[in-house]
Amino acid sequence: MIIHRYDENVLCEAFGIDMSDVEGLGTGAGWGRVVPGAASDSHQHDETEMFVIVAGHGEIVVDGRPHPVEPGTVVVFDPFESHVLRNTGDGDLVFLTQYWRDSRRALESAGNTERKNFGERPVFVFSTPPTPNGDLHLGHLSGPYLGADVFVRAQRMQGTNAWHLTGSDDYQSYVVAAARAEGNEPAVTAAHYSAEIAATLALMDIRPDQYTVTDADPAYREGLRDFFGRVVADGTVKVTESDALLDADSGQYLYEVDVKGRCPACGSGTGGNICEECGEPNVVTDLVDPVSAGSTRPPRRGTVARWTLPLHEFADATAAHHRLGRVPARLRELAARLFARPSLDIPVSHPSTWGVPPAQTDVDGQVIWVWPEMSYGFLHGIQELGRRLGEDWRAARPEQDWKIVHFFGYDNSFYHAVLYPALYRLAFPEWTPDIDYHVNEFYLLEGAKFSTSRRHAIWGKEILNPDTVDAVRYFLSATRPEGSRTDFRRAAYEATLNGTLIGSWQGWLNDLGSRVGERHDGLAPDAGTWTPEQSAFLARLGSRLAAATGALASDGFSLSQAAAELDGIVADTLRFSRQEELLARDTAWHSEARTALALELAAARLLAHAAAPVMPRFAARLAEALGLPEPSAWPDTVELVTPGSKITLTDAVFFRPTAAGTAVTGARTPAEETAGAPEAEAGAAAVPAAAGGSPVVREWLAGAVRDLLQPSGTELSGDADLVGAGLSSLQAVTLQYQILDEFDVDLTLDELLGSTSLDDLARTVEGRAGSQEPARLAAGGNR
Repeated sequence: MIIHRYDENVLCEAFGIDMSDVEGLGTGAGWGRVVPGAASDSHQHDETEMFVIVAGHGEIVVDGRPHPVEPGTVVVFDPFESHVLRNTGDGDLVFLTQYWRDSRRALESAGNTERKNFGERPVFVFSTPPTPNGDLHLGHLSGPYLGADVFVRAQRMQGTNAWHLTGSDDYQSYVVAAARAEGNEPAVTAAHYSAEIAATLALMDIRPDQYTVTDADPAYREGLRDFFGRVVADGTVKVTESDALLDADSGQYLYEVDVKGRCPACGSGTGGNICEECGEPNVVTDLVDPVSAGSTRPPRRGTVARWTLPLHEFADATAAHHRLGRVPARLRELAARLFARPSLDIPVSHPSTWGVPPAQTDVDGQVIWVWPEMSYGFLHGIQELGRRLGEDWRAARPEQDWKIVHFFGYDNSFYHAVLYPALYRLAFPEWTPDIDYHVNEFYLLEGAKFSTSRRHAIWGKEILNPDTVDAVRYFLSATRPEGSRTDFRRAAYEATLNGTLIGSWQGWLNDLGSRVGERHDGLAPDAGTWTPEQSAFLARLGSRLAAATGALASDGFSLSQAAAELDGIVADTLRFSRQEELLARDTAWHSEARTALALELAAARLLAHAAAPVMPRFAARLAEALGLPEPSAWPDTVELVTPGSKITLTDAVFFRPTAAGTAVTGARTPAEETAGAPEAEAGAAAVPAAAGGSPVVREWLAGAVRDLLQPSGTELSGDADLVGAGLSSLQAVTLQYQILDEFDVDLTLDELLGSTSLDDLARTVEGRAGSQEPARLAAGGNR
């Protein structure tokens, strides 16, 4: 017999509360205590766990849903259910816990879509509001906007109350720069491009449920001022005088678009305040070799008073937040890097005339920085959506059952995953925001970054129309940069359109319709006798359904995997069909042949439903051709098409080849850029080709490598081997980013760390960049 009594004197801290072990029960076990007003850290694990509440009152929050507990309450958690025990009473909340491993139960729980759904909670899915200084190209569309749209469509098919929210980020400094270039006022430029962005999203079949135009929303400014007042109310954020950079000629305060240099963390070229490559913020004064956009003279230092947030004080709070929802390791690693700094003081206001000034009068002539502003913008969007839906959702009173899901590019990671949780903690100390994060990397075009100045872009309006939209959505999904940079290549897109979507998918569906028409008068046959191969194929379709369900689920969401599963359904069915057709006309096997056709129609039905979030037009047309309504609910099994349904697949057109004269023309390969490059602009020096590449490119590369090898002072000749000269792998990463920033050329580390001389590298860079780049460098120009 084992008798063990609760003893508060042996408790020690674990999971944010007090715990002690109980030995000898054959499972893991322990006593726990939560003091009044406290709560355990949110966590999940692979064990099954049981709580028995012995004393006190509180609530247990399981996967975001609260449940009251009191003495006598027993709670059993399945593996991977996140849980928090909170004491809401006046005395200690005491409980006994037991936990044990059950591998089968853990595997079932990991794939349980019921466990992972959001229940009745409202789910607000945000794609980062785009800056209205231009329209959207495929690089933009492939990331947050398509991701959020597909996520919401999939969640709604699962019965979730989900909405897609975005808008236009009007008060960006980049809007001011665009307006200056166009000779407009910022408000005019913002309004124009905000409307263009909304139109492009609609062409992509992305129609957000809430699209907030911040400069045009009458309630937005006052709501933002109130939010900022809450952020600064406890004195953590205060006005602090610190160094700033000023233009040497005009004295203009420099930040964001008005200044560039090299990132103090990774050495890559960057603008003011954030580095797109490593994701780390800068405060402008720490830029290496800063350059003002308004002057050729080096910026001068000055002192400016700004509202400043000591972000380093929020390291523990940020870590706790990151344990609550879906936070990819990429974001947690960035946070760890940032909080390793001894201090992280972030100005949250800047001198400017474009934006919303704080209500506080501690400093004049400043506006709330647009990135902290966005944290309020999300809450405002929820409020405005609620107003139209008849829901009492308020930006000034965020609710605990709200589930927020963010889609954004890695260059915005610092703001979403590190800065905003700190601001919410300051503004609403009683609110514990439950946020999932989905981050994408850069999407390249023909191996180089999208660049509007070099005409290296494909705009949404160039390629999107009712005939192309589903093909574009599929290709962007299949090549989406979810864990690493990926590439849009015209040849690959055309091959996918003509070979996969038209050749395989449409070819199979048309042929299936012809066979049903010929053998069953165009009506879906009922299954007859089944062979072992046919039952195995049904199981295979079930596996595809499970994989597609997982790819579109909240935890494992992956558009590239979802696209692969859609194509997998077709590939599996084509293999099955080829085998079954060998005896399709043999009357002795007529019953089995009916089963084979019924299974192919079941595969087509599955394809229609599984494709609906990714390719809604295709899914609706396919369902109609199968005699089905437009897919609105996610399937939980593979179903046969109802026998006798009229099948109209034979002449159905789901995809069309790119029409002659309308091919995608916005992007040019490096070879095309070289062949078709216009003469250098007036004043640009003509740069002759050289055996070792352009001398200007080689000189730039030599300077970059010398800087990286400092203080060794190594002199580099054209045939110098970079690794032999001492270039390390870490330095090669920095050089990789610098080349990408300067030339829009993305080299691999193998290319940099192989037997590469300076001349070889110059030839490679010049060949991929096109002939305009050396001329631009010779003229001292910038992209």
